[in-house]
Amino acid sequence: MGRKGGRGSRGNKFVGGSAKRGGKGQRGMHGAEDYGSPQDLRKSVLRVFRQRSGKALNHKQVSGALGVLNHDVRRAVMALMEELAEKGKLEDLGRGRYVLAASEVQEQSGTEGTIQISRMGTGFVRMPDGNEIRVPKAQTGDAFWGDTVEMEWLQRGRRTTPRVKRVTKRLREHYVVTVTLVRDYGFGKPSDQRIHTDFFIPARHLGGATEGDKVLVTLEQWDDPRDQPIGRVVEVLGQEGEHEVEMHAILAEFGLPYQFPAEVEEAAKAFAPSDADNPHGLDPAEVTRRRDFREVLTMTIDPADAKDFDDALSMQKLENGNWEVGVHIADVTHYLIPGSVLDREAVQRATSVYLVDRTIPMLPEVLSNDLCSLRPHEDRFAFSAVFEMTSEAEVVGRWFGRTVIHSDRRFAYEEAQERLETGEGDRAEELKVLGGLATKLRNKRFKRGGIDFNTEEVRFQLDEAGKPLRVVIKRMKEANKLIEDFMLLANVEVARFLAKVHPEKQTPTRTAVYRVHDRPDPEKLKQLRVFVRRFGHEMPKPTPGNAESLLRDLITATAGTPEEGTVKTMAIRTMAKAEYNTENIGHYGLAFPYYTHFTSPIRRYPDVMVHRLLQRYLDGKGSADEGPLGGKCHHSSTMEKRAAEAERASIKYKQVEFLSTRIGETFKGLVNGVIGRGLFVQLDENKCEGFVPKESFPWDQWAFDEDRVLFEGLRSGTKIGLGDPITIRVVAADLAKRQLEFEWLEDDKQAV
Repeated sequence: MGRKGGRGSRGNKFVGGSAKRGGKGQRGMHGAEDYGSPQDLRKSVLRVFRQRSGKALNHKQVSGALGVLNHDVRRAVMALMEELAEKGKLEDLGRGRYVLAASEVQEQSGTEGTIQISRMGTGFVRMPDGNEIRVPKAQTGDAFWGDTVEMEWLQRGRRTTPRVKRVTKRLREHYVVTVTLVRDYGFGKPSDQRIHTDFFIPARHLGGATEGDKVLVTLEQWDDPRDQPIGRVVEVLGQEGEHEVEMHAILAEFGLPYQFPAEVEEAAKAFAPSDADNPHGLDPAEVTRRRDFREVLTMTIDPADAKDFDDALSMQKLENGNWEVGVHIADVTHYLIPGSVLDREAVQRATSVYLVDRTIPMLPEVLSNDLCSLRPHEDRFAFSAVFEMTSEAEVVGRWFGRTVIHSDRRFAYEEAQERLETGEGDRAEELKVLGGLATKLRNKRFKRGGIDFNTEEVRFQLDEAGKPLRVVIKRMKEANKLIEDFMLLANVEVARFLAKVHPEKQTPTRTAVYRVHDRPDPEKLKQLRVFVRRFGHEMPKPTPGNAESLLRDLITATAGTPEEGTVKTMAIRTMAKAEYNTENIGHYGLAFPYYTHFTSPIRRYPDVMVHRLLQRYLDGKGSADEGPLGGKCHHSSTMEKRAAEAERASIKYKQVEFLSTRIGETFKGLVNGVIGRGLFVQLDENKCEGFVPKESFPWDQWAFDEDRVLFEGLRSGTKIGLGDPITIRVVAADLAKRQLEFEWLEDDKQAV
């Protein structure tokens, strides 16, 4: 039957058949709404495309998104997609695949968004409402990945084609490139693989760069997108492959600073104590205005190599048998005056950055490592949250305010862990009490729905030249969790105080800064179901009613199993990214309706904002203006993301460098990513990640199954996908791209 006739008969069958008026038990939908008419179904189909605008879908994918199992309704979905394409609502890509028409995207999204560009040159513009516009290769203009662009639409016959009208905001001011010289000019290959084109660098713009140098360039001119952009060298970092050069290049690539301006350093030095009789630099008059905790046992627990200590715990037994636990946080706002040179720099940086070998602090060292740091055996100013707790960790009293403290003991995590395990050593009894209270707080959080996402961390032991000697896998133990649980308690209680939650309506009555975390993406939860099934875990179908418990139950079910770490990693990928906002939606992962960041102002600017708000409301002042806070929240979220990407890039570089000396060696691993081009594999021994290209798959012809996220051998029926074990050989290590290439060994056949 021809397409035209088929569409008519399918439509009639839907209207008159079981999907419309069928008897009992013949709704036409399984576990989904009964659409009742073609018009209702047409709206639902179009809604699916709008929710996934920019993505090509066939009728099976649309039906799956709607929960349609009935074959008659599925045929109706196919017919309606054809009809919507004829009306210009969808674009027919051939072979049964459709995408939302650009005119529809324009109508609902506006004209400005953020562009991502593939290495092949195709653009994808994410609009403020979440929709995505696919931009043909020739229509991306002079945009780079991450730029904010203004869109326009060209009418060509019946088709509407989107194109970039202009770039309204560049993501980067500088681009990190490696120079290749050709006679008296050069080309610059970007370190960031997301930049889709090389730069042309004329002789007059080389700035002394030589072959193989990594340099920073600015965009000078790009008149014709078919040509390469013209760049000008503004700084020569040094030769590619040198440790210091690569670390500085990573910071520059993500627009992160690696030194403080001279005026900022000078402003910080003004706080350095110069009075020999007052070596800690504390103003005696200020001390008298604060609650004094210097006679209360106070301890810090941090990594062994930590240089700044922004939190401490105090404890004492009260006469009524309860415990008083103080969470003391460095009082950065005592030194950081709003609008000062130091404050403006901190606002801009927003966060400290942690690369594989160094910390780039938010505050100059005079403050971060000295005056603000809660160092042992020194008096320090703090901002404190003090709790009266029963032996069952019930909070029966709370107090917030500025304090002066004296840290009696600095513990490394390993030292505290030893005392928790053995009960021996100084302050072992006190740590045991704190550990018991923390465990009860943690159990209550998990009972409320909090998810335990603690995963392994990859660290490197480096030699003096920065070469990786070995990989160290760090796991979170009880001493780490002890600190985390009390920090979570402080963050929750401060958030509720800031918001001044209405006791009946449970809504905030004044402006606050929150750390928010949205619920998981339903589409990603569906992919996670496919993934965990390969380990023998059956995850219920995601619905609005069970989203709260799905991940928690999955983490509990896989606890203690060999696949625990892999499942946690994949579960994290399904979740939205936490961010800062003045609008509260709660924190899904921690199961807290109100949550903020109060505990790390040395390294996070939102914590500084929270400290200022806390003092404002303690002083009885009215609600703060939301506008300026909202902008700083957005900027802080952006900078936090950049810092995390830079940290991952530095780890990836060292992973590649580490395995570059082990080419040809064989390792066991797990598949942790599957795309049409091949497999991503994480090695069991050292957590390094690499790629197995499809072209190198052995002994069969392989087809990619997008729905099941796996490859299947057409002759053998062998399947390999997410979560499967695999044996690989390291075949290449590309430091410039920070990429490892693996070979799937022929004797490792994965039969499912």
